[in-house]
Amino acid sequence: MYSEIYQFIAQNKELFRFFYSIVIAFICLIIVFKTDRLFRISSYQGIRYFRNAFFFYGVAFVFRYLLANPRYFDPMRMIFEFFMIMGGFCLFYSLLWKRFEDSKEVSSLLNYRILIFYILAIIIVSLDYLWGGYSFLFFSQIILFFLASVISYNNYKKGDKKHRFLRLYFIIMVLNFIAWILNFVFSSFLDLRLRWVANIYVINVIVFLIFLYGVIKMTKKK
Repeated sequence: MYSEIYQFIAQNKELFRFFYSIVIAFICLIIVFKTDRLFRISSYQGIRYFRNAFFFYGVAFVFRYLLANPRYFDPMRMIFEFFMIMGGFCLFYSLLWKRFEDSKEVSSLLNYRILIFYILAIIIVSLDYLWGGYSFLFFSQIILFFLASVISYNNYKKGDKKHRFLRLYFIIMVLNFIAWILNFVFSSFLDLRLRWVANIYVINVIVFLIFLYGVIKMTKKK
């Protein structure tokens, strides 16, 4: 059965890539709308950065499908990588914002702290373009989500153990950390056979679906 599935995917690679990109972009769109509503209800500033992360991820996966066009490969690849990195930075900052700002921050997309992330993202994208590949993307996200896993675990320990979102946040950060490691290993040391690529795509979709599940649960509570 699995062989037949992979054979079907092999025969319809572009359709599979398109479906994968659209599914994740659609999940991100739902998360953005629901978290924006949650922010308007609660006025909790950290939700803005959580929301922005999925806005960036959604835009990244819209451009992800356009990588298939050889004429636009380099610019689309750089745009995709930039938005992926910014998504990771915003998720990470959503855990730390209280340490650096108060609730009177005017914009979550245009302030000097986020400007630092924009600059770092441009530097990482430029390095990957000059060296070729996605090595700096992988290393930056692996380090980022390792730190995010540690911070979210500490937040969970210090917070209310019954708070499901804190536990879910920790689980998601760990899954993101594992997913980036697998992406790095498969792209750097193993043949990028369709079977491995399909498995990574499935893992990525599962991670985004778990995020969506957590957001829906939080929205219902509010």
